[in-house]
Amino acid sequence: MRGRLRGIVTAALGVLIAAAASASTSTPVRPPLGQVPHVWESLFAAAVGDRIRKNCPTISPRILVVLRKRRDLERYAEELGYSRAEIDAFIADEAEQARMRAQVLAYLAAHNVTRGDPESFCRLGRAEIARGSLIGQLLYEH
Repeated sequence: MRGRLRGIVTAALGVLIAAAASASTSTPVRPPLGQVPHVWESLFAAAVGDRIRKNCPTISPRILVVLRKRRDLERYAEELGYSRAEIDAFIADEAEQARMRAQVLAYLAAHNVTRGDPESFCRLGRAEIARGSLIGQLLYEH
């Protein structure tokens, strides 16, 4: 009986060790990039900033800041384990683009920005710049 119990314990330990080794080498489950808060918030800021700069004649993008933040965001996604192909697929995904557009339009509406009213875009841009928000960090007024 004692030898049999030892065999069972040894077998159980072997199964546990194999399971632990398998778990530590398996690929972790990652959420879709659109559900990673830092990624979504960064892209949202860029999308709002882009709308502002396209509609306000006195606000422009800080090109070097935008490029640096883009590179940093790509590096962040890669460090989380996303491949270049996954990042590109997320950026090109029409459903994600529509979701972003809807969120951007809601944000603009909530801040009294009106299509066809450049000053409303300028007003929001100046407020974001003054606040030092991520959106504001991407823009400057000239």
